[in-house]
Amino acid sequence: MGGPLDGVNVWDASWVGVGPLTARYLAEYGATVVRTESTRSVDVLRKAPPFKDGVPGLNRSQFFADYNASKLGLGVDLSTDGGRRVAARLTAWADVVVEAFTPGVMDRLGLGYDRLRAVNPSLIMLSTSMNGQTGPRRGFAGFGTVLAAMSGYCELTGWPDRDPGSPYGAYTDFIGQRFAAVAVLAALEHRDRTGEGQHIDLSQMETGLMFLAPELVDHQLTGHVATRDGNRDRAAAPHGVFPCLPEGGRERWVAIAVTGDDQWTALRRALGEPAWAADPRLATLSGRKEQEDRLERALAAWTSARTVAEVVGTLQPEVPAGPVHDARGLQSDPQVAHRGYFRPQRHPVMGMMPYEGAQAELSLTPYRVTKAAPLLGEDNERVLTELLGFTADEVAALAAEGAVEQVLD
Repeated sequence: MGGPLDGVNVWDASWVGVGPLTARYLAEYGATVVRTESTRSVDVLRKAPPFKDGVPGLNRSQFFADYNASKLGLGVDLSTDGGRRVAARLTAWADVVVEAFTPGVMDRLGLGYDRLRAVNPSLIMLSTSMNGQTGPRRGFAGFGTVLAAMSGYCELTGWPDRDPGSPYGAYTDFIGQRFAAVAVLAALEHRDRTGEGQHIDLSQMETGLMFLAPELVDHQLTGHVATRDGNRDRAAAPHGVFPCLPEGGRERWVAIAVTGDDQWTALRRALGEPAWAADPRLATLSGRKEQEDRLERALAAWTSARTVAEVVGTLQPEVPAGPVHDARGLQSDPQVAHRGYFRPQRHPVMGMMPYEGAQAELSLTPYRVTKAAPLLGEDNERVLTELLGFTADEVAALAAEGAVEQVLD
């Protein structure tokens, strides 16, 4: 059985995070996605670790590969005359174009929305950028780490007596792709009803703000400005990360979050009703917040004498608790393995490699990782002849003039 997006053609002209991840999401629900790139301006992720066996190379980055699985690779220099002929065919073929450059770049290449819409009036174009296509910061440069700061996450991350921290990686990239995919699906549904294409202007900063709605509303209503407070939470106590016995020569930690008085009662029972927990002030959230330092020290003393598995096994399911995983722990986690989250695919250069899988399983039209990420220009012949209708002689001419490119090692 095919995917729900079978028959949808996507030209992925983007790079780095949000755009490629959005296009991959569409591909793995059935869309045919062609990823265009050039050696003149290589996607920075192709040069980013981790590399297979620690050896750098344009086709050896699993960072790039994981973001670009299930796509066909077309190496084309869009600044050349031949590249522009290829772009015109791609525009006519595509239902959706995804781009993630600084506003104005696509226009300078002659590939802005108005120009593409003249070729294909029903085309949907997703433009995802740091701050959107309009406004005083439309031309700002940067990546998700900068956006995490601009969106307010760094102010909330870390300890109150230390400098602002940062959540892991390009945090807004991991948020923005889901908003982008839903917007594309909505635009496709509108096109199917009306025949009209449209331009989607996605601000990655604004998608990040959606996840800070409680803090923003709190400020609007009360004037309170949320700031970093370690692992604590205004509405829960205890709420933090606690040490456990080391395992395999490495530190181990467990996260525990008590969000209600009933969970506090369950935690007391799980701990064996120790004398310190019988303090009546701890029966309410306000009391536990007042005694939070003492409470955390006592709980850490209990967890530090046990393994992570012992702590989680004792507390769950009555008390929210879970292991603090590193990459090794995630690769061996039995729940992750049971769900088949990591999907192995054989890459032409790197061999068998794990690719991240679905976050939602559709019972009739499941998510499928169909192929490893493409080498640069790996699928040139197939894309140019089978999808875009160029003849073999025309493809040879494009290669001779340097419009199409391949790097296969």
